[in-house]
Amino acid sequence: MTHSKTLTGHMAALFCIIVWGTTFISTKVLLRAFTPVEILFFRFLLGYAALWLACPRLLRITDKRQEVLFALAGLCGVTLYFLLENIALTYTFASNVGVIVAISPFFAGLLAFWLLRAERPGLNFFLGFVAAMLGIGLISFSGSTQLRLNPLGDVLAVLAGLSWAGYSILTRKLMAFGYNSLMVTRRCFFYGLLFMLPCLPFMEFHLGLERLENPVNSLNLLFLGLGASALCFVAWTFAIQRLGAVKSCVYIYLVPVVTVITAVLVLHERITWMAALGTGLTLLGLGISEMRNLSLMKKAEQLGK
Repeated sequence: MTHSKTLTGHMAALFCIIVWGTTFISTKVLLRAFTPVEILFFRFLLGYAALWLACPRLLRITDKRQEVLFALAGLCGVTLYFLLENIALTYTFASNVGVIVAISPFFAGLLAFWLLRAERPGLNFFLGFVAAMLGIGLISFSGSTQLRLNPLGDVLAVLAGLSWAGYSILTRKLMAFGYNSLMVTRRCFFYGLLFMLPCLPFMEFHLGLERLENPVNSLNLLFLGLGASALCFVAWTFAIQRLGAVKSCVYIYLVPVVTVITAVLVLHERITWMAALGTGLTLLGLGISEMRNLSLMKKAEQLGK
């Protein structure tokens, strides 16, 4: 893979993280008027419609057995991940969820070891994981005097992180078949919405479109549906195709960093010394995780000379 293709993959992953780092705020705002499943359904329905408008062509599957992978990807990356995350936010603190969900790169590394032998993580990956988690912990709890745990909410957040890791691995396998990244994302959205339908009657779902008359609600849903879902999921699939599931997932470490920066720039909050130290450790962890990959790239370039 050429250096330019790798660079575009890193840029796509970074773009997704910058957008996703602000979605906790939108979700928290919408939880005042919507239930978690309502946010999830409306968000991805908007995203699915946007992807159809962007590419109104059917995806032709070359092997019907691949349909199972699409269904599993939609279940993991849409239904389970976001539903578990949104419900977790109703039981525990956003800081807890931010830290726990950030372990998904570790899960991705383990799943890649078991399922994608070519992406076996090295020592640098695990050292980077430890440094990043320490940093994320400092960022998330910089305003707290103690760690506050809620067993149910925190377990749901762990399961959400595992679901996202599974989605990234499944997406990598799907992209290996040579399909268009936008169409792959749209088909995953379709299955995600399909798996949601049986849950709606049992999870306080109400159409209640009058709530969209409030511009705060409608704008936040548009941001989540068009930006954080449709656009970012396509970009994430592209990043996975360029970098692999494990290398892409390590960018999840940066979500709390983006949240801190957003709070300083938009909400004019003061950054504490713990948050500043945590930001540095998180960036260091990301760098360590990528260091082995960079050394391999240099060796490849030397062999090519």
